Amino acid sequence: MPANDLDQIVNLCKRRGFVYPSAEIYGGFRSSYDYGPLGSLMLRNVREAWIRTMVQGRDDVVLIDAAILGPPQVFEASGHLANFSDPLVDCRKCKQRFREDHLEDASTCPNCGAKDSLTEARAFNLMFKTYAGPVEGSGAEVYLRPETAQGMFVNFANVVQTSRKKPPFGIAQVGKSFRNEITPGNFIFRTREFEQMELEFFVPPNEGSQWYDYWCRERMQWYVDLGIPNDMLRLRPHEADELSHYSAGTADVEFAYPWGWGELEGIAQRTNFDLNQHSEHSGQRLDYFDQATNERYVPFVIEPAAGVNRAMAAFLLAAYCEDEVGGEARTVLKLHPRLAPYKVAVLPLSKKESLTPLAREVFSSIGDRYMVDYDDTQSIGRRYRRQDEIGTPLCVTVDFDSLEDRAVTIRDRDTTDQVRVPITALENELRVRLGF
Repeated sequence: MPANDLDQIVNLCKRRGFVYPSAEIYGGFRSSYDYGPLGSLMLRNVREAWIRTMVQGRDDVVLIDAAILGPPQVFEASGHLANFSDPLVDCRKCKQRFREDHLEDASTCPNCGAKDSLTEARAFNLMFKTYAGPVEGSGAEVYLRPETAQGMFVNFANVVQTSRKKPPFGIAQVGKSFRNEITPGNFIFRTREFEQMELEFFVPPNEGSQWYDYWCRERMQWYVDLGIPNDMLRLRPHEADELSHYSAGTADVEFAYPWGWGELEGIAQRTNFDLNQHSEHSGQRLDYFDQATNERYVPFVIEPAAGVNRAMAAFLLAAYCEDEVGGEARTVLKLHPRLAPYKVAVLPLSKKESLTPLAREVFSSIGDRYMVDYDDTQSIGRRYRRQDEIGTPLCVTVDFDSLEDRAVTIRDRDTTDQVRVPITALENELRVRLGF
């Protein structure tokens, strides 16, 4: 059964080393988190699963890594300086600030309960501004990108020239973005510093609708393929008053979080807005000439945009399970093997010196292929429970019989079934069971 309370995941993440509050020894830094030994591995696995599907498995998408800092001209052209804002209100009594569109009652402060204490809404730009160089001033202003998309648009001509791709084709990117959210919260679901996985898929203008439908289906299926049940996902088209300034149509892949349905990923029809804007502001041509048809056009863009951190939260919530094994309660993360921080744990039955060399040999033999944990502390039962709770799909136990028969025991996380296999056949058996 998936988690029905966010605290279940928050507590597990802190206890097992997935996520820590940032700067905790100084009292913490609101809405910022550090990813521990397991969390950093899982974040990497989410990124790699996305790149594997969106880039590695296709011949029509390339990957880039653009700069985080950008000059004002980029964000003026994209519309972020003028339009990237939320409605901000202040409570005159308790001095707290809120997004007006998130208030249940626009006449009541959600913090102190005061009536008619909220100010008129004003636009609050979400971009972080800083200065490049030793002197502060308008000529030295730069911005931390609020999305990875603009780096792909401003490099459109470079990618076309160097990769020799032609529409339909995509440019993908994974990297940090920054938004000065008024009301961050719900653990790693909404933070001011986060990581995005975005694709800008450039298509002939008359093919925009069909590729939009295609990417809506593909992105829904990605989450299902990685273990999220169908009934925890839905696709919700945006209403007209929700659309961004660049969008001709957007749909969200939504997830059933403990607090209700919320955005997991957005798929937007950005038309040719961005390429036209950057072409106009830079004076450079950002179009495509199709030699086969002797036609020149500015491609339309379909953009699937997901958050690495938000996706990790959804995968953890969906994988969380409490059940019983032999009459004993256990907590288990039934993560897809590609997402699990460790794919395999090597567990010598004892810390006796006679077992250690063989256990280390087994660890080394599979460590080149998989991320492997080595654990020889506490009883074997406790170690199994620990590996279950962090989502390790398979445990390999090295016992005293292994010294004689050169075989080990593989234990399955979900079923707890065990099978004994020769060490010479271990890597192939793991490959079959994990699926890669």
